[in-house]
Amino acid sequence: MEIREYKEEDLKEILNLFYDSVHNTRYYTKEQKDAWASGKEDFLKWNKSFLEKYTIVVVSENKILGFGNIDHLGYLDMLYVHKDYQGKGIGNLICDCLETKFETERIYVHASIDAKPFFENRGYKVIKEQEVLRHGIKLKNYVMEKYK
Repeated sequence: MEIREYKEEDLKEILNLFYDSVHNTRYYTKEQKDAWASGKEDFLKWNKSFLEKYTIVVVSENKILGFGNIDHLGYLDMLYVHKDYQGKGIGNLICDCLETKFETERIYVHASIDAKPFFENRGYKVIKEQEVLRHGIKLKNYVMEKYK
């Protein structure tokens, strides 16, 4: 496995991984999953976001197994692992790299219901439960933080 920084040519594969990962979650309805990951994401917007943050991918045999990103303030914006490779340590590998990238006092994340136990196991604490709107559909998630 190789960990490397995001390249623009990764975007199509990342968006497919994102869609499949979201649609593999257990605690959201089909309507919620479709609102979260429609399969029609804005390529320019996503690419810009990835380039503005520290975004990394985990690659094996020319296949992206996971990706994540963080900004300089410690906001861990995205962390997704290919649905066929979850539970194999890839999420921890990505988090280890992201959490140490910037000299911040804390890292915070908006974790899905499915991701909450993963982050709790890494020492994150729930600050609050919230509902966010995606295309008019409510999704529950958790604001979580971890101090270094």
